[in-house]
Amino acid sequence: MLKSFFNHLKKIDWILVILAFLISGVGLLSIYSSSIGQGNFSNFYKQIIFLLIGFFVMILVSFFDWRLLRNDSYLILILYFFGLLTLVGLFFFAPEIRGIRSWYVIGPISIDPIQFFKIILLILFAKYFSMRHAEMYQIRHIFLSGFYFFLPAILIFFQPNFGPVFILFLIWIGFLVISGIKLRHFLFLSFCGLLFLVLSWHFLLLDYQKERIITFIAPYMADPLGAGWQGTQSRIAIGVGGLLGQGIGQGSQTQYGFLPEIQTDFIFASIAEELGLIGVLILFLFFIFFIWRIIKIAILTQTNFSRLFSFGFVIFLIVQIFINIGMNLGILPIIGISLPLVSYGGSGLVAIFFGIGIIQSIKIH
Repeated sequence: MLKSFFNHLKKIDWILVILAFLISGVGLLSIYSSSIGQGNFSNFYKQIIFLLIGFFVMILVSFFDWRLLRNDSYLILILYFFGLLTLVGLFFFAPEIRGIRSWYVIGPISIDPIQFFKIILLILFAKYFSMRHAEMYQIRHIFLSGFYFFLPAILIFFQPNFGPVFILFLIWIGFLVISGIKLRHFLFLSFCGLLFLVLSWHFLLLDYQKERIITFIAPYMADPLGAGWQGTQSRIAIGVGGLLGQGIGQGSQTQYGFLPEIQTDFIFASIAEELGLIGVLILFLFFIFFIWRIIKIAILTQTNFSRLFSFGFVIFLIVQIFINIGMNLGILPIIGISLPLVSYGGSGLVAIFFGIGIIQSIKIH
């Protein structure tokens, strides 16, 4: 029994694990630094605990044979509908925090079910498209797969929380593309998406969401103490970082509270200010090698389900990285998307390690 356990551990891709820890380590360093200015290190200590929990979740999940997910449609549907139930429960049991009901609060811990639902959706789409890869010329599969996206999206949108909806949408589109959607179907889908955005502007988006989009389109016309504050302070922090940065605990934007949501949405700006361009490039290298390692596993795997899940996980990571950094640089609207493995947040960190655990299971089995 013990010998089997250690033999299993030997098969784990430890390079992938080390890269995940290095990326998280950069995040921990930034969280520690910003905690100095706040005079409160509770988030730093909690993030360490979340990282350890995520690691053990990854090890545990790696022991399960991923083929159980591929072969058991009922298990995937149970996970999906349980995820939907947790999203519905937010409307009744989650406190309103900054105008949004997105977290279950249990003592000092906040649980965001949306983070785990992203992984569930990756599993479901991998199953759906792996069974129908030869039928992607049929437009009905766009609508059927879109239905699985639409149900959680509508629940999340009315929390109201627009950012995760956009992430789920891009995951769905990513699966359609890698599964071989026809160009004319993709163009039709793009037209429908554009129409939905126009209708959303008039009937669905709240005033603060419209304000963020207007700020993105015309940042210098926005109120510098209002809607334009976050983006302006983020760009200042990145700009003053220079090549080598201001040093840990030395960044003015980071230490004196000018940078908003410093440990979550705008942690990249804090890293750029205190670690400079060199620190940012090192973080990018960690991400590149981490993603390439997953792509390598995807290429070597022999089944459509495992390949689609692995590539879907890569799409999920790239989308969140691109949007978060785009928010920090002021080239994308601020929609509250964290930087994977870097930003503070237990739910997001544990969910990603859960996904890594499935990747490890794919490699091992």
